[in-house]
Amino acid sequence: QVQLVESGGGLVQAGGSLRLSCAASGRAFSSYAMAWFRQAPGNEREFVARISWTGSTYYADSVKGRFTISRDNAKNTVYLQMNSLKPEDTAVYYCAAGPAVRSRSSGYDYWGQGTQVTVSS
Repeated sequence: QVQLVESGGGLVQAGGSLRLSCAASGRAFSSYAMAWFRQAPGNEREFVARISWTGSTYYADSVKGRFTISRDNAKNTVYLQMNSLKPEDTAVYYCAAGPAVRSRSSGYDYWGQGTQVTVSS
């Protein structure tokens, strides 16, 4: 069992930056693939970024070059550094954990409660 708690969301102007954190419980954190998804009002949940237990990363085209996912296994934490934010990045951002790296939400077993990111124009 893994419990995930996100933090770091907030209101930022377009062009600004935020760093999201996801703290995980459980001793097996380092063996999990981790990912960030987001969901804007009226939209389906969409993939943002993922990182394997070895540190291999993959990004959605919409955030490539602006967002960076990383993990600190000693702290049981995964991060999402978001730079050059745009109004279309506004969404609730969710952290997820699963047995293998996937870009579909169905591939993840554990989810956080989400943190709101709002980017003003």
